[in-house]
Amino acid sequence: MVVEIFPVPGLPDIEPGDDLTALLVEVLAPLHPRDGDILVVTHKVVSKAEGAIAPAATDEDYRNLVASEATSIVRRRGDMVIAVTRHGFVCANAGVDRSNVTGDRVVLLPRDPDRSAHRIRTRLQRDLGVDLAVVISDTFGRAWRTGVVDVAIGISGIRPILDLKGTTDMHGRLLEVTEVAIADEVAAAAELAMGKATGIAAALVRGVAFEPGIGRASELVRNPNEDMFR
Repeated sequence: MVVEIFPVPGLPDIEPGDDLTALLVEVLAPLHPRDGDILVVTHKVVSKAEGAIAPAATDEDYRNLVASEATSIVRRRGDMVIAVTRHGFVCANAGVDRSNVTGDRVVLLPRDPDRSAHRIRTRLQRDLGVDLAVVISDTFGRAWRTGVVDVAIGISGIRPILDLKGTTDMHGRLLEVTEVAIADEVAAAAELAMGKATGIAAALVRGVAFEPGIGRASELVRNPNEDMFR
């Protein structure tokens, strides 16, 4: 299997009300997307286009926004808050982000990232004539590891988990618990081509063997009853 990742340059600085999907059609066309490709888009441009932006001129404003976006607090240390969002995601500061936004504003998570991904995918299929999957990504920390990676917070056209239970490994041993977070892997791989400060907010991933279908990114969140860190 050969996996290719193509950065998608050319998106302008997105503002509320911009037709993000029309802009994506324009910048994707020169890359000649194919059936089975996966478009990864950072949540920040999706949130901006949908107006999920709020003023936060002071640290107090920021803390209040974090509290309003959280449904519960898992841990708190200094200014860092690990919170559960209304989507069920467990992340730093309830996903309220000060980076890559102008002025005294912050970017919030999209209200329904899966629906946002579906809208983008449906329009791209119509306008480009190809059957793409779409992943909306965000940067999360991880309980077991140092450093951050991009993960999937919204999906369309791709099952988020590749369930290998019941199959065998290369030596014929039965796999009993293996589930691969394929949507997260795609999001993390795409970030290698986008970077954190390049202004590139999308990447086209080609060659990944994934299961097409309907699913939700929330399926990637571990059940609290099985989560040893909550």
